[in-house]
Order: sequence, then structure tokens, then C-alpha cells
Amino acid sequence: MLLADPSEDKIRSYLHQSQCFVASHDGIAIGACLVQALAPTSREIKSIAVHPDHQKAGTGTLLLKWIIGFYRRSGVIQLEVGTGSFGYQLAFYQKQGFRVTGIERNFFIDNYNEPIVEDGIRLYDMLRLTLRLDRTNGQMTAIS
Repeated sequence: MLLADPSEDKIRSYLHQSQCFVASHDGIAIGACLVQALAPTSREIKSIAVHPDHQKAGTGTLLLKWIIGFYRRSGVIQLEVGTGSFGYQLAFYQKQGFRVTGIERNFFIDNYNEPIVEDGIRLYDMLRLTLRLDRTNGQMTAIS
């Protein structure tokens, strides 16, 4: 999970309140996702990570799609996630229908002791994204 969240303390703070989903290949874990309940019909994806040897092969996308389907079938109406304000993670969620619904300014400054840098750019703000799950027709719909 340190691939998705560089703070072991942060991971430990939400680990025990989260459901853990694992992607495996030939019986070996190659990806994992932690999801926390926010309300009876709302969940937050706290972190999703894929082992570097299996990245860029669709594993993360398959895992995320499986999680979306699982929660849709479970009666969850909304999935949320927080991610950096740029980069492949933002596109990763947007490709599955997540829409930006908020911004937490200075999140990465206020919540991490060390700077978080991606592609040579320091992260400051966290974007909140939301995906509404439409149970009536089995399709996902983004909220605006």
C-alpha cells in the first residue's frame, strides 16, 4: 500500500476500518485496494496499488472495475476518492466515470511530513472525486 500512500502511519490509521480487496496472479498478490465506509450507502477508496512488475498492464483498472461492480451490487450509491491534482492517478479514476467534486487545498503539505513529488512536481492540493452508482439499470453515472 506504500505505493499508493507513502505514509505508513496514514495507512495504519485507516487500515482497520477498511475492507481490503486483492488482485492476484497465479496465487500471488499483485494489487490491493482499501475501501472505507463513509455512510451506509457511501464508500471511500483510501488507496489502490499494483506491484511495479504488473503496472501498466490493466491490473489496476480491472481491480477498480471489480470494486465498482461489487459496491453497486451491494447497494452502495456513491464511491469517493481523493487523489493528487494532476498525473496518471487523476486520469485513472476519470476514465471510470469519477468526477471532480471538491478540492482540499494544501492537503499534501498539511498531512505529510515529507514533500510528495510526482513527475518532478510537488503535490499540494488533493482533488475529491465522486462516482454515483445507478442501481436501476446497472450502469455507472457520474455526478456533476
